[in-house]
Amino acid sequence: MKIKENWSLPDLKEAGRRTRSAIERVDQYLIPAHTMHLGEGKTYHISTYGCQANERDSETMAGILETIGFKPSEDLEHVDVILINTCAIRQNAEEKVLGEIGNFKRLYKENKDLIIGVCGCMAQENSFVKLLLEKYPQVRLLFGTHNIQDLPQLLYEAMNEHTKVVKIYSKEGEVYENLPVKRFGQHKAWVNIMYGCDKFCTYCIVPYTRGKQRSRTMEQILKEVQELKNEGYKEITLLGQNVNAYGKDMENGVDFANLLEEVAKIGIPRIRFMTSHPWDFTDQMIDVIAQYENIMPFIHLPMQSGDDEILKRMGRRYTSESYYELYQKLKAKVPNAAISTDIIVGFPNESDEAFQHTLDLVEKCKFDNAFTFVYSPRPGTPAAKMEDTIDAETKKQRLYTLNEKWGQYARQINTSYEGKVVRVLVDGMSKRNENVYSGYSETNKLVNFTGENIHPGDFVDVLIEEAKTFSLDGKAI
Repeated sequence: MKIKENWSLPDLKEAGRRTRSAIERVDQYLIPAHTMHLGEGKTYHISTYGCQANERDSETMAGILETIGFKPSEDLEHVDVILINTCAIRQNAEEKVLGEIGNFKRLYKENKDLIIGVCGCMAQENSFVKLLLEKYPQVRLLFGTHNIQDLPQLLYEAMNEHTKVVKIYSKEGEVYENLPVKRFGQHKAWVNIMYGCDKFCTYCIVPYTRGKQRSRTMEQILKEVQELKNEGYKEITLLGQNVNAYGKDMENGVDFANLLEEVAKIGIPRIRFMTSHPWDFTDQMIDVIAQYENIMPFIHLPMQSGDDEILKRMGRRYTSESYYELYQKLKAKVPNAAISTDIIVGFPNESDEAFQHTLDLVEKCKFDNAFTFVYSPRPGTPAAKMEDTIDAETKKQRLYTLNEKWGQYARQINTSYEGKVVRVLVDGMSKRNENVYSGYSETNKLVNFTGENIHPGDFVDVLIEEAKTFSLDGKAI
């Protein structure tokens, strides 16, 4: 199968350029007329990897596909379009994606009209795209994070012109409003407040795969939140690679504290946000979180390392001392605050002393939860070029030691909930036990509980009877 002549490969160097040019804002989205009935009588399936931003992108792609006539399907044996929305943060994510694409090869052999498409952050990486083109002929469509709005035309070309379509932009990016959306949740919703990132932490590929920081206008965000409230949604999560840098790319003086307060005033029952960067976390933000009861007292605050030299080489722009000061402010000012974090072990040439500094900071902070990883070099980032003399077994042992330590404190914190009543927003039945309900507390604790006549989207008071490291067990009262 030939590749369409206007195909384009991604260029990380070009994607990392930043200019002073104004951000293009497209408020009206029009689907090409010749694609409007493209999906009639056909089905689609979307497989999503990675973060909440990818989940939200998949909702948009689903919305676009259903607007042009496609219906969702879990029957992969007879589906017409499969889209794999990828994440580029770690190497093992790439291995999982390639494994899934390999599994789909049989489907393509049996149905040459099947469109298998790969999109998302991995599609912004030159080496990954070349690999797919060379060794995975079943992939007929490739597009990146800046091309979602082009999906109808790309599918039209792949389906009607029987070509392999590759169209990936490497650029700073725009802001598209009013794209179709199919919300995957019935009572919880993601709300993008910005796209891209300008922090350029040395280990992170996101500034290259998602472009420059581009904030949506407050007017558009508040409009979306109001619509969600009117539709009966009980919880929203404001999304951005670094939400507390919101507004820094605009000239109207609006920042995340202003936005968060205005969102809270709309009155949706629960508001969350992620992810925060310690560098941009202001006292005004803390005050707003503390002031409004519908802003949940849960903050995800990536630490990454507790060693100042490592933090400097990571490009994090804060020290272990300033991080701990921020942690203390949040604990002091926000009632019942729960704080989770991200930590990387085995960053290039992390010494035993540097790792001990990370353990020391974990001991001081005693996080409610932690997402811990062995450093995974991403091609194209500065850290990938750094010399690294630490062997894999040492890194593995450090991860084990770190998980033992933070898990000990998380269990202690959860134990303090025993005998207390927490307010839970019900997701539905537990995945492990169909006789038990499941949902999350205000502090983002997973709660499994028994009760009667309870439905997804209900708020339920639950008496906690037993604590575990990652969850709480109880009964509705």
